[in-house]
Amino acid sequence: MRKFFYLLFLAVTITSYAQTPRVQKLWYNQPSGKVWENALPVGNGRLGGMVYGNVVNETIQLNEHTLWSGGPNRNDNPEALAALPEIRKLIFDGKQKEAEKLANKAIITKKSHGQMFQPLGDLRLTFPGHDSYTNYYRELDIERAVAKTTYEVDGVNYTREVLASFPDRVIVIRLTADKPGKLAFGASYALLHKTKSIKTTASKDLTIAGTTQDHEGVKGQVRFKGITRIQTEGGNVTANDTALNVSGANAATIYISIATNFKNYNDVSGDENALAASYLDKAASKSYAAILNPHIVAYKKYFKRVKFDLGATDLGKLPTDERLKNFRNVNDPELVTLYYQYGRYLLISSSQPGGQPANLQGIWNNKMMPPWDSKYTININAQMNYWPAERTNLSELHEPFLKMVEELSETGKETAKTMYGARGWMAHHNTDIWRATGAIDGAFWGMWIAGGGWTSQHLWQHYLYHGDKAYLAKIYPILKGAATFYADFLVEHPKYKWLVVNPGSSPENAPAAHEGSSLDAGTTMDNQIAFDVFSSTIRAAEILKKDDAFTDSLRQMRKRLPPMHVGQHGQLQEWLDDVDDPNDHHRHVSHLYGLFPSDQISAYRTPELFSAARTTLLHRGDVSTGWSMGWKVNWWARLQDGNHAFALIKSQLSPLGTSKEGGGTYNNLFDAHPPFQIDGNFGCTSGITEMLMQSADGSVHLLPALPDVWQAGNIGGLLAQGGFEVVNMEWKSGKLTKVEVKSKIGGNLRLRAPNSLKLGSGKSLSEASGQNSNAFYQVEQVASAVLSPKANLGVPSVKQTFLYDIPTQAGKVYVFVNQ
Repeated sequence: MRKFFYLLFLAVTITSYAQTPRVQKLWYNQPSGKVWENALPVGNGRLGGMVYGNVVNETIQLNEHTLWSGGPNRNDNPEALAALPEIRKLIFDGKQKEAEKLANKAIITKKSHGQMFQPLGDLRLTFPGHDSYTNYYRELDIERAVAKTTYEVDGVNYTREVLASFPDRVIVIRLTADKPGKLAFGASYALLHKTKSIKTTASKDLTIAGTTQDHEGVKGQVRFKGITRIQTEGGNVTANDTALNVSGANAATIYISIATNFKNYNDVSGDENALAASYLDKAASKSYAAILNPHIVAYKKYFKRVKFDLGATDLGKLPTDERLKNFRNVNDPELVTLYYQYGRYLLISSSQPGGQPANLQGIWNNKMMPPWDSKYTININAQMNYWPAERTNLSELHEPFLKMVEELSETGKETAKTMYGARGWMAHHNTDIWRATGAIDGAFWGMWIAGGGWTSQHLWQHYLYHGDKAYLAKIYPILKGAATFYADFLVEHPKYKWLVVNPGSSPENAPAAHEGSSLDAGTTMDNQIAFDVFSSTIRAAEILKKDDAFTDSLRQMRKRLPPMHVGQHGQLQEWLDDVDDPNDHHRHVSHLYGLFPSDQISAYRTPELFSAARTTLLHRGDVSTGWSMGWKVNWWARLQDGNHAFALIKSQLSPLGTSKEGGGTYNNLFDAHPPFQIDGNFGCTSGITEMLMQSADGSVHLLPALPDVWQAGNIGGLLAQGGFEVVNMEWKSGKLTKVEVKSKIGGNLRLRAPNSLKLGSGKSLSEASGQNSNAFYQVEQVASAVLSPKANLGVPSVKQTFLYDIPTQAGKVYVFVNQ
């Protein structure tokens, strides 16, 4: 009964959405202990640190973005080309398992299956006599990108702050005591690398150096150097061979610089010693305040672009781990906004221009042999990392991924030629810092040729958001190269006469009808990606006024791609044949690529496919691995079902182990596959954005999938295609009350809204009709679905919307209010 009244009290203490929201922080009243997933992440896109917040034996686990095993290498299998005709014939003859066996021999690499992202090591700080402490508190302030730990020992208050400076390229730790002379600690390093050196210098710097390990026949060639310097206020710094000790200080600032000899994917001729020293000498000449303030400014340049408020309850006053434990059973809207902004924080912290893209774990990894090598899995996971980049106003942070695609387009030319006798470029399902493009892991996973095609669409999307023709001209050869590979690789299906990818697959899944083999010809995802690759290349060429003959050939080939099929259970078929199992709950639902991130499936243009996609999602179920649930939030948002999308968010924001099917969230709000994979964090941030604003299917759709629980709120700073920014959007009782949209490049703004709107001046709006005249919202018509005679398709339930056309001028802000 007491619990009932407590929950009732919480329910009635919900405030209206706050005018001055609480500072966005993750906070806890206990240390991490030995659990890495309890530690708090800091990063500047090049360096990553996990801050444990332990009192006596503090650990800062360190990463550097280019610290990978191996060195420049290729992993193509030259036997593929000769075996290709036989593999294709076997698949067309329905002998997929035999084809898979041959592919394992002739297509899967006999060399490296990818190198490993590796940690530098741990900086360990020891505080003697601090065993008995009180008033413990630790936090990660994601509005400032600073981690802090405070506690009291013998009447002295101790504070530690940790940041990864964006401008200064170092990690800095600030230690203070509120009484003079009371700060004493030791600093040392621990690392797992076999080739290593830890020593102090005559100037009392603590240095760490080594070489990353050999892996799968590739010699470790990345040399690393870390230098740690301690500057005290009062007190003394002493050194032994491998550690530093501070005694009698009032405060201390620790500067950590890390560098490697990595220059690019085929060049490791850099000077790690000179680089590490240059970063350190520049930073250590500055006070902590002189480091802190520019760091916060540089970070907020990105973070403050998006404001998001769904209201507040007293639950927001609880520690983060307690809120996570409660979330499924109570209404805690602030945890949603915290988790959303935490996704943006993680992208800012792990992906900066000029650096490496966020990998499977962002930039945070404590294992020498991490799960899946912490590489770039490009059959979904690496792409998902960057779904929030454009829509949540972090476009510059897309650059490392776009640069990786550019580099893959270089290394992938040799793979296309050597393995498949094709022009253009391609990549299989996985790559690493060395931009390997061969097929790895086994044919079941690796015999998938669409890695290049899918990643190339990120370059096109970046153009659609900003409209920079100079950028489009720069990336056009990459788009063209991806399309050229498909033009050469597609073959005619002997039965249906369509052009199909063979061999291909629907990533990591297989129907029982194929004897458990994932290989097939003309899978739905392969067809959808080929359609997008052709369409984006055609449109880019039209804008740039070039390659008429080439694009005409692509148009003819696009017409011959297989249409999407609706199967006997009313589902969107995953394979060309109607062999889906309604009880298949596989984590990959790859054939819904056409619903999101693509927009080939639409409530308004393709209602039959829209209904079939919904049926497929219902068959697959909700709870799965973390990243899979993140993708499902985006799909249910595109299906305009906010309540179902929110149910997925509740499953995502559940403690690890809540569901035996997997997924969930660790105490530090890292996504759990399990184990930790960061893509689920990014996927869910993207999905929440899609629930509130979509810029696909020919319009800017406001509140397309608002769940009942978010009846009032506001968000501002979201980007839409065509250079539009939703500067502010407010709603009450599920209806828009005020919307401000900035047009950065002009053109028609087509708005789709849940309620009627008028201009802020009181002037009425023009109803939209026909195709959107804005070229950035051009929608490619997909072929009519092929329907099974057994399919029982219902009419999709779509809420009424109001569609308006507003001509805009570059630089102007347009205000709309409820009519």
